[in-house]
Amino acid sequence: MKNLKFCLAVALFTLFASQMNAQGLGLRGGVNFQNINGKDASGDQLSNDLIVGYHFGLLGEGQIAPGFLFQSGLLYSVKGAKSTDDLIAGINATTTLKTGYLEVPLHLVFKPMLGNGHIILGFGPYVAFGLNGKATYDIAGDKGDFKVKFQRTVDANDNDENFYMKRFDVGGNLFFGYEFAGGLSFQLNTQLGMVKVNPEYDGADDDTKWNNTGFGLSAMYRIGPK
Repeated sequence: MKNLKFCLAVALFTLFASQMNAQGLGLRGGVNFQNINGKDASGDQLSNDLIVGYHFGLLGEGQIAPGFLFQSGLLYSVKGAKSTDDLIAGINATTTLKTGYLEVPLHLVFKPMLGNGHIILGFGPYVAFGLNGKATYDIAGDKGDFKVKFQRTVDANDNDENFYMKRFDVGGNLFFGYEFAGGLSFQLNTQLGMVKVNPEYDGADDDTKWNNTGFGLSAMYRIGPK
């Protein structure tokens, strides 16, 4: 709970700060194509498939120099991946993980004029706090699901009917797009997680490393000076 309060405090502060010399608030939403990259317990590269998620929230922008803005806010973003494993000959297990995060982006944005609008070029870090999630499985038609539980470490006494993840995700965003004169904009986003989101299992000595990655398309409508 303390970590959630900290994230909310950071988000509210950055939203307030971005309104100094403000360019306005914006409502943003879009689709994510997410994956989890990294290594499995043997040190081999993961070969997961993309899932389709989404994001929505509120962003604020404030000018820090001519043509340059600071952007931050609060987004709810769904991340995850899909994996298929061979259990025995002819029987596969498919697991689809979807995790919902409260995400705080901290972006530097360059908006030069082009025509009646602006090109959007931006990058910066993000901090995300896991709120909820579910892992669904399909083993030869036998289907079920596990609730995601957020823990840094897992030991033998923890319930094996949960799917465990670390709560915090930190990484970087890179995006570009175009904002029309009326305040409506579209952009392509890429995201790379920089920290492991898989927990440590007590007594396990392996090379498992999961990082959230993804790309997507967003629309945003800015309320304020155009």
